[in-house]
Amino acid sequence: MSEKAFLHLKDIVKKFGNFTALDGVDLGIHKGEFFTIVGPSGSGKSTLIRLLVGMDDVTTGEIHLNGKRIDQTPANLRPTCMVFQSLALFPHMSVGQNIEFPLKLRKESPAARRTRALELLDLLRLPQEYYDKRISQCSGGEKQRVALARALAFNPEILFFDEPLSALDYRLRKTLEKELKDLHARTGKTFVYITHSLEEAMVMSDRIAIMKDGCIEQVAVADEIYGKPVSRFVAEFMGEVNLFPISADAKGTLLSDFLLVKNCLEVNVVPPNAQGLLMVRPEYVRFVNDGESYDFNLSGQIHGEYALGSRIQYEIETTAGIITVEKLREDRLNASNGDAVTVGFNSNCTHFICDAI
Repeated sequence: MSEKAFLHLKDIVKKFGNFTALDGVDLGIHKGEFFTIVGPSGSGKSTLIRLLVGMDDVTTGEIHLNGKRIDQTPANLRPTCMVFQSLALFPHMSVGQNIEFPLKLRKESPAARRTRALELLDLLRLPQEYYDKRISQCSGGEKQRVALARALAFNPEILFFDEPLSALDYRLRKTLEKELKDLHARTGKTFVYITHSLEEAMVMSDRIAIMKDGCIEQVAVADEIYGKPVSRFVAEFMGEVNLFPISADAKGTLLSDFLLVKNCLEVNVVPPNAQGLLMVRPEYVRFVNDGESYDFNLSGQIHGEYALGSRIQYEIETTAGIITVEKLREDRLNASNGDAVTVGFNSNCTHFICDAI
């Protein structure tokens, strides 16, 4: 990992007794980046962010921020701030008093505190009249904005977010996702965001890290992680996916027990003498009509149809197992469960994963 990273984690290990929660994490985050860490429950993402803000100590390894080692620095002396899932606002205080709280701890004058609080209300697009509003009178979305304003009052070098939107309803969550992305652009701050929601990560992030069993499985931009996962775990974690065991002989000829491969396919889909999984996302699989030709074909029967808003998903029962096909609602298939179908896809829509079959 480059020493030039703004936030640099070097071989971080965290143990709780005999249990290893983090196992040799190396990670670099750029200044001004919106970086999201995603993983299933128990993957280590919450432990990682607790180490970053100083709520827990590392067992071994180092954390550097802007060239300075901070893993041995107390949490209250680090130039960082955390926005918690619970928000941790003071219900007995007004909006203005909540925002001003970190400035009061720094013993800034009441006039300076009020000026800064009003500036942050403007930044978070809350009316200045909210300065005297009680927290208990605020909606869920307004409380989120107040928590962000209070975090920014610290003027931290980096902000950490621990699933701050997870308790909100879908519509409000989607609104705040866009507002967070916009706020990041307007402040230029470095955001490190923890979530279990792939949708949040895909919408907001510059880069995403996928965690599994205390390790970083892959770090990349959203499109690369979705389209070119490094492992079966990442492929399946990033959404619906079709995976087919496949190999190639020394000449590069493709070998599959399930797929019908187009004759003379001259595409280096699988390296010679390699074996693994051929991945294709459901939106790239097509129902084959008479006269159509695809690089890979597979026959089966319709097993189920599921409406997903603007999309329709079909499950196809085949010798390779259940295959998922996705179509726009306007292209809905005129077929019933049990009908025989052939599905196909082209090599340029696939990705080879050199992983255990």
